[in-house]
Amino acid sequence: MKYISLGIVIFIIVFVLLFSVFVVDVTKQAVILEFGKPVRVVKDPGLYFKKPFVQEVIFFEKRILEYDSEPTIVVTKDKKSMILDSFALFRINDPILFLKTVRNEIGAQARLDDIIYSEMRRVVGQYDFDDIVSKKREEVFEEITTSSREKAKELGIEISTVRMKRVSVPAENLKKIYDSMIAERQRQAALYRAEGQREAQRIKSEAEKKKVIILSEAYRRAQEMKGRGEAEASRILQTALSSDPEFYQFLKTLELYKSTLPGNVLIITPDSELFRYLRRK
Repeated sequence: MKYISLGIVIFIIVFVLLFSVFVVDVTKQAVILEFGKPVRVVKDPGLYFKKPFVQEVIFFEKRILEYDSEPTIVVTKDKKSMILDSFALFRINDPILFLKTVRNEIGAQARLDDIIYSEMRRVVGQYDFDDIVSKKREEVFEEITTSSREKAKELGIEISTVRMKRVSVPAENLKKIYDSMIAERQRQAALYRAEGQREAQRIKSEAEKKKVIILSEAYRRAQEMKGRGEAEASRILQTALSSDPEFYQFLKTLELYKSTLPGNVLIITPDSELFRYLRRK
């Protein structure tokens, strides 16, 4: 009878210990509930005790979790529809608040879906399509991350990042986008052609200007050389005249014959002074 009583006592002690001890894994954090109300949070791994039958333990992940949304249609500032496939990384940083607001990870995924979709639609609506897919993609998603993080704090969740996996456009909008791209390329080509024509005109005008300057300079130099030549010819002529006036008179008479006699009819007397060099001596 004594051993039976001892066995019962040992059984009760073991039974109570089983309901009083709990282990927190390194990847988990625990919330202790007393009559359904949270009274304590345990984040460090180890062996812990609780009040048996009065308190219960709920475990939550301490590691970073992933939120993977369904592809979402949003409209950009320039009224173009696009399909964004994004994901987010988050962790539970306030287990009690998390328990009160969303209860579990399934509830957290649903609330994050509302928050991130809402912020994505709002932020994307402030940017043009080309900015989101190229130049300002990082800026856009940093803004989505920041605004989503602020709203998620109310759920006991900390969002570390929101990023885009892929972007596409609805099939019915592809033609509009292609037409827009073609129009943009044509506009750029027209701009380049206009710039080329302006440059060609500038080069042509510059060449014409240089041409006028060169021809003017050449004409000036030619006139100077011609003037010097005429002056030199006049000087030589004056020298010849002073040395032999009779010979000069003979040359001028020959020039007169050449210019007047061929094809002309002159009525003059044979003893005219004009023919004095044609008479026989």
